Amino acid sequence: MPIKKIEPTSPEAQSANIQTDNIAQLKALFPELLTEGPAGAAINVDVLKGLVGDATATDADEKYGLNWHGKRRARQLALTPSTGTLRPCPEDSVDWDTTQNLMIEGDNLEVLKLLQKSYAGKVKLIYIDPPYNTGKDFVYPDNFQDNIKNYLELTGQVEGGVKISSNTEASGRFHTDWLNMMYPRLKLARNLLREDGVIFISIDDSEVANLRQLADEIFGQESFLTNAIWQKKYGVSSDAKGIPGMHDHVLVYQKSDSFNPGILPRSDKQDAAYKNLDNDPRGLWRSDNLTRTEYRARDFYAIVAPKTKQEFFPPKGSSWRHPEDEMKKLIADNRIWFGLDGQNRPAAKRFLSEVKQGVVASGWWPFSEVGHTDESKKEVQALFEKVSPFDTPKPIRLINRMFDIGISDAESPIVLDFFAVSGSTGHAVLARNATTNRHVRYILVQLPEPLNPDQKEQKLGADCCDQLGKPRTIAELTKERLRRAGAKVKADNPLFSGDTGFRVFKLDSSNIRAWQPTGDIAQDLVDNMQHLQVDRTDNDVLYELLLKLGLDLCVPIEVRTIEGKTVHSIGAGVLMACLDAHVGVAQAEALALGMAAWHKELAPAGDSTAVFRDSAFENDVAKSNLAAILEQHGIKQVRSL
Repeated sequence: MPIKKIEPTSPEAQSANIQTDNIAQLKALFPELLTEGPAGAAINVDVLKGLVGDATATDADEKYGLNWHGKRRARQLALTPSTGTLRPCPEDSVDWDTTQNLMIEGDNLEVLKLLQKSYAGKVKLIYIDPPYNTGKDFVYPDNFQDNIKNYLELTGQVEGGVKISSNTEASGRFHTDWLNMMYPRLKLARNLLREDGVIFISIDDSEVANLRQLADEIFGQESFLTNAIWQKKYGVSSDAKGIPGMHDHVLVYQKSDSFNPGILPRSDKQDAAYKNLDNDPRGLWRSDNLTRTEYRARDFYAIVAPKTKQEFFPPKGSSWRHPEDEMKKLIADNRIWFGLDGQNRPAAKRFLSEVKQGVVASGWWPFSEVGHTDESKKEVQALFEKVSPFDTPKPIRLINRMFDIGISDAESPIVLDFFAVSGSTGHAVLARNATTNRHVRYILVQLPEPLNPDQKEQKLGADCCDQLGKPRTIAELTKERLRRAGAKVKADNPLFSGDTGFRVFKLDSSNIRAWQPTGDIAQDLVDNMQHLQVDRTDNDVLYELLLKLGLDLCVPIEVRTIEGKTVHSIGAGVLMACLDAHVGVAQAEALALGMAAWHKELAPAGDSTAVFRDSAFENDVAKSNLAAILEQHGIKQVRSL
């Protein structure tokens, strides 16, 4: 059996191709819809109109919805696969070998693409606090031709650089640039949500109207749950101009009707309303209204007090909440209260033991319940020696409100924040796990945006990086917040033995070399014999395989030495890889038999893939012998890099 070589253009070398997946789904539903176009499979619009009716299919420019210059290009960006990879950085991580949390440094557009195969349909809750479009610099200009190269230039990792201009209202593209940045990211984020998942998006007044329409289009108007109002400030300055805002918005969308909102914990104040004035054996209760503000003839009758025989009727224009027969049963069961002397108007008794052990969330989030901006800065200052290197962190209590609503009923949920900045979401996850003894996982993504000490709002952050001996980037501050938050959670909860670590990965170009001619044909041919980038490690290659084959980045990896070669088993044998630089003819058979024996021992549930370095084989005989033995022992997918 020949070994299939993974080329830069192979599906195994790229992130999920959403466009191809969409076409495959359409073909499965409506085979007649697909035709052949100049560039391959294409949609026959005439057939589409025939399937759904002319009235429901339109390509007209004048149609209801949010439109802006560049929308088509933004949509295409979401569909274009990434050729990048995520390189592991154990040296920046905490508890690399055991943690299930991820901190990814990179452009979130490319990272979201790379996460598609491994995490599509697996994220329970997404919270993002994107740039609020206040006229400051944008650091997310997407280059349609080569986004990885553009990213490396923007963050100063390669020579070149791209000038970033301020997104001011005078530019004429104030809202357009912001929408072009947000659209593909939200499109990709939706794919990652579970069917019972939910997304929370913080935003201010400047873009809330546009974001609402954008999210309606991506998630569906029927998926909108609420526009929660977060009261983020105590008050406003006496010299403030105009009508200053004291709030931010949090838009909430569910993935589907499978989402079941959680209830909020009851407060002591709410429970204080429950008494037991008549020593009822069922325990504490409070009185509740017995009437409805609607007249119903059959429910308009006299209630007779058992002690005083006094008759009570509903107020004019209303009626009792229960039919007369049911009301008599409630009275007999001592569930209707007439006061200690039996002369009060009747009221229902609501027992604390019978109500939900929580309250339904509303769209009003006052700072007394979820915190405010001063509180969030103090939380960071407590970690960074009374200095906050972040401009606008979010309070832990605010994010906990989202967790109460979004993850309370889920087993080992994954929480994603792809505008991580201050790392508040990761901190909130750790604190919640410590107090609830649950295992919520987080995935954070942050651009290594350079910090300029000459800019007032960035100086504290840049100085903090200097003190730490780290590069001056926001991502470095995010990682440091997570390290300190984990240490604080452990110190505050000495009995907690849960996960407070995180694995760091950094976005980079693929480990698989693409053909890049220099003009020297002889040298180009020699260089191309080495199919992998020369400055990459085996770990770099292994984790790219995990991403491109759809495995979790925290999946267990075991290592054995077989015939003197290092062999990795990932996910209990789902993937087996030997990336040694040389496999001779005499070694191939023993190596294959050893891998086959280990594979049998692991007994993975599904099909397995074995991967080798293409340049390692001494000749075609070694390659074909190894592949044939593996196939005979049930490992039929053998690939080379």
